[in-house]
Amino acid sequence: GMRGANDDGRAVRGAGTMQRRAMRIWVAVVLAGVICLAAWPYVRWHLQAMAVLRLVGGQQVPRVVRELVMVPVRSEEVHFSTGAGAVRGRIYLPQGKPDAPGLVVLHGVHYLGIDEPRLMSFARSMASCGLRVLTPELPGIKDYHVDVGSVGVIGGSAAWFAQRTGRPVGVMGLSFSGGLALVAASEATYRKDFKFVFAVGAHDSMARVANYYLTGQDARPNGKVERLKPNDYGALVLEYEHLGDLVAPQDEAAIGAVLREHLYEDASAETAAEARLTAAQRAEAMQLMNTDSATTSEELATDDARYAAQMAAVSPEGKMKTMTTPVFLLAGQADDVVPSAETRWIASELPRKTLKAVLVSPVLSHVSLDEAKPGPGDEWRLVHFFAEVMQAAERN
Repeated sequence: GMRGANDDGRAVRGAGTMQRRAMRIWVAVVLAGVICLAAWPYVRWHLQAMAVLRLVGGQQVPRVVRELVMVPVRSEEVHFSTGAGAVRGRIYLPQGKPDAPGLVVLHGVHYLGIDEPRLMSFARSMASCGLRVLTPELPGIKDYHVDVGSVGVIGGSAAWFAQRTGRPVGVMGLSFSGGLALVAASEATYRKDFKFVFAVGAHDSMARVANYYLTGQDARPNGKVERLKPNDYGALVLEYEHLGDLVAPQDEAAIGAVLREHLYEDASAETAAEARLTAAQRAEAMQLMNTDSATTSEELATDDARYAAQMAAVSPEGKMKTMTTPVFLLAGQADDVVPSAETRWIASELPRKTLKAVLVSPVLSHVSLDEAKPGPGDEWRLVHFFAEVMQAAERN
C-alpha cells in the first residue's frame, strides 16, 4: 500500500509541476504578446518605411508587408485660398482612416508640379501607410523661380490642411521647397500649423548654393570644403530666373523659350524654339547653355551680388534661432543640385532640441534613389530614418 501513496504523491507533485510549467508558459506567452504589442508600432513604422522606399525606388513591396501595413488610397483634386493666393492641390486619402494625421508634401523645382509621376507615387505610398497627404502646387517653384511668394503658399497650405484635419500637420519639402518650408516654419504666423518639417536635399543659403554653381565648392560648417562638379541644371535655373539681366529686352522672350524648353526636357519644343532665333540670339543662347563658360560665370556672379537680399529672403540661414518645430533633415551624399554641405549648415544652426534626426546618405542622389550603390548599413540607416519620420507623422 505504501507504493500507491508514493505514486499518488508523485502524481500530485507532477500535476503541481505541470501547473507551474503551464503557468510559466502562459506568463511567457502573455509577456511575449505584451512585448510584441509594444514593439509592433516600432516594427510597423520600419515596415512602412521599407515599403515607401521600395515603391519610390520602383521595386515591388513583399505581399506580407503590403497586407500588414498598407491600405488602398483614393485621391481628389482640391482648390483653396491662402493669403498668398488661390492654390490647386491634390489630397491622397487612406481608405478606412477618415481621421488620419496630415502630411503636406511639397514638390521640387519641376514644371509638372504636383503631376510629376515620382511625386504622385511618393504621396500615394505615404498615404497608403495611413496618412492624409496634401500636395499643393507652388506656382513659382513650378516655373523654376525660387521666390518668397512660395513661402506664403507653403505656410498657407499647412494652415489650410491643419484646419481641415483638426491638428498641426507634418510638412515635407523636396529640394529648394525644403528650405522654403523651414523659412515658413520659422515665421510666427505659421508656426502653430507645423507639426514638424522634413527637408530633403534642402538649401540653407541660396547665395552659397548659387556660388557653388559657379565654383563647384561649398564650404561645410567645420571649415572643410565639399568639392563636387555642379549639375548644369542649377546654373540654368538661375539664368532662367534672371534672364532679364543677362540678355537685351528684345531677346528675352525668344531666348527664354529655349531655356524653358531645355529645363522642361522637351527636346522637340527646344529645337523649334531654337529655330526661331536670329544668328546673334542663337550665339547668346548657346553661351548661356554652356554654364562652364567664363563669360556666363562672370555674368551670374554679378547677378548673384545684385540679388543678395532676395536670396537671403528665401534662405533658412539666420532665421532658425527661435525655431520650435521639430526638424528632420535628409540629404544625398552626392547631391550635385543642392550640395549636402547645406544640410550640415541647417543642422548646425537649428536649436538642439528641434533637430530630431539628420542623415546624409549615399543611398540618395538629389531627391531620387536611382544612382547610388549603397551597402546594407546605409540602407538600414535610411529605413530607420524614415521610420522616425513615420512615427512623428502619426503622433497626435
